[in-house]
Amino acid sequence: MAVTIALAGNPNAGKTTLFNQLTGSNQYVGNWPGVTVEKKEGKLKGHKDIVIADLPGIYSLSPYTLEEVVARNYLINNRPNAILNIVDGTNLERNLYLSTQLKELGVPVIMAINMMDVVTKNGDVLNLEALGKAMGCKVISISALRNQGIDELISVAVAEANSGAVPAIEHRFTENVEKALSEIQSKISGEVPEALARFFAIKLFERDDKIRNELPEKAKNVDVESIISGIEKEEDDDAESIITNERYKYIQSIISSAYEKRGKTGLTTSDKIDSIVTNRFIALPLFALIMFAVYYISISTVGTKMTDWVNDVLFGSDPWSFFGLVDLPSIPGAVTSLLESMNVNEALQGLVIDGIVAGLGAVLGFLPQMLTFFLFLAFLEGCGYMARVAFIMDRVFRKFGLSGKSFIPMLIGTGCGVPGVMGSRTVENERDRRMTIMTTTFIPCSAKLPVIGLLAGALFNNSAWVGWSAYFLGVCAIVFSGIVLKKTKMFAGQPAPFVMELPAYHLPRPIDILKSMAERGMSFVKKAGTVILLATILVWFLSRFNFRMQYLPEDDMDTSILAAFGNAFTWLFAPLGWGKWKAVVAALTGLIAKENVVGTFGTLFHYQGAEELAESGDQIWAQVREYFGNGIAGYSFLAFNLLCAPCFAAIGAIKREMNNGRWTMFAIGWECFLAYCVSLVIYQIGGLIAGVVSFNFFTIVAIALILIGIWGLFRPYKEADTLSEKEERAVERAMA
Repeated sequence: MAVTIALAGNPNAGKTTLFNQLTGSNQYVGNWPGVTVEKKEGKLKGHKDIVIADLPGIYSLSPYTLEEVVARNYLINNRPNAILNIVDGTNLERNLYLSTQLKELGVPVIMAINMMDVVTKNGDVLNLEALGKAMGCKVISISALRNQGIDELISVAVAEANSGAVPAIEHRFTENVEKALSEIQSKISGEVPEALARFFAIKLFERDDKIRNELPEKAKNVDVESIISGIEKEEDDDAESIITNERYKYIQSIISSAYEKRGKTGLTTSDKIDSIVTNRFIALPLFALIMFAVYYISISTVGTKMTDWVNDVLFGSDPWSFFGLVDLPSIPGAVTSLLESMNVNEALQGLVIDGIVAGLGAVLGFLPQMLTFFLFLAFLEGCGYMARVAFIMDRVFRKFGLSGKSFIPMLIGTGCGVPGVMGSRTVENERDRRMTIMTTTFIPCSAKLPVIGLLAGALFNNSAWVGWSAYFLGVCAIVFSGIVLKKTKMFAGQPAPFVMELPAYHLPRPIDILKSMAERGMSFVKKAGTVILLATILVWFLSRFNFRMQYLPEDDMDTSILAAFGNAFTWLFAPLGWGKWKAVVAALTGLIAKENVVGTFGTLFHYQGAEELAESGDQIWAQVREYFGNGIAGYSFLAFNLLCAPCFAAIGAIKREMNNGRWTMFAIGWECFLAYCVSLVIYQIGGLIAGVVSFNFFTIVAIALILIGIWGLFRPYKEADTLSEKEERAVERAMA
């Protein structure tokens, strides 16, 4: 029979880092609430019969947040064999509040004091033996980040899990409270597991309605109000506060006997850094500067040099020299030679070389830029800076009707929109959560980076401002949506409060940064080998055959099935500056996966280049440059693909999280509508200023859109901050 050990602790205590150490997994580690929204499970390394469950980070077992509900339900209903309580040794008082509650669950608890290396470095002293005696459990010193003390910890945890012993309760409340708890326990005796009787009694005393609803019918209906009211009158306080105060008195007695602070008092290094990076006036410009530097290195310098080599050499047309020792063929050259030696017919050669190799090569060519970007993003997340960004953006978002919690899914979404959308579960307010789902995918995810890289290289000489502006275009779209939609009855109301702990700055382990980079890179490569591969095959087939199923020559794609499909929509996108069938098709295939935009261009442009372009070594850049004609049209195309509906996988996540078809359609409709309007304004107004567009009807439409947008931003709130129950039901019925 499998043994289960649950990891429980506060956010930022190091649970997920420890989980990765114990299981060999590579779960996402972040410095903000909601990174672990659901429990994750893995087998203990070297022990196939021991399951480690990583629960969301929580501060207590009171169900104030979704994470607390998930963690508490698991601990009550699944009953793990042991609980590994991860405690941040540098924040002992706050962490022990959860520890006192875990001890009441009737499950063996092993306390792992994490970050003890930091405690020692600060000069403080923590007596583990005294702490263990006061808490009534085993206490082990560890450093999850440096893999110290892990072997001893798991040895003790496995032994405790196998023992099956019910831990003794060391902490007792005041005599009056204990008497009340005993009376409540007697009322529910026999209806709940004996090991959980005290826990349920305490929760009923606190008037925890969620716990009451989970009790058996007989226990659910017990009358304990007279017992609670009597204690509240004696103590002159409400029941929940009585329990909370008693817990903290107990914690203070533990700390006074087991912890001695000898280190320096005053501002820490993290506090000094935060005085700059979270400064009201400096924070946002500094964040913008840091992101510009990330995009500059990724797109304009290091990343570009590697991308150029992949595109011009590895996927180029000429052989290349391996350190001057041996000449090697390029991938297209090697595949061509192989197919010709096998006497493969022309159509199949075209599929493999012009379809698969060209399409995948165009996408994978941008992998070095993406890996460089992921490397820096992983460092910013690992060192603790991105947690500050969430805090900074709360200050901004709150002015526009959104909580800083809404920015956390967007930070997660820089890797992939799917976990970003799922991260919206941490937003308690339903209206805020729906708006978060609708706007999360505005932030460029990894799939959009190749599109940014392609257009930056083809039309803007690999300028870093293209990627930087794309990122903040997404932020502006979020802010605009927040302001405008919050003034409607569907989304009216005050944003949910946002409280988060800012972790101490630290240098992340190089292995963790590389793992994060590799994980995101491999996810991109896997998608290239599946979804994008199938899409490039489909694009090649539709571009090389007409409706009579005749195989078309290389220069006759304009009569193909794909051309007919694209031409049916060119009128719609002509006002945006890219009303040509190839661009339209690329944008539409991007709905399957955003990388398909580049893959489609790679397939359609591969065999269209003149000989002089092939000799220059940058066929796809030159083709795209010539195709769009100017940077205004290219940036309009980029803006549309950044803001419009996300890929099918993210749309599926939106549908699951909305749990409502009409809300999903509204979200997709809003994204596409906003993307179209923004692209129209960019091309018509930008083109007019640049002299590439003459004044026309759509210029008037663009000016009208700007005026309507300004009106939407500055019109006063007419709705109340909160909706009446009648209005709530009306909104729900309208979207049902």
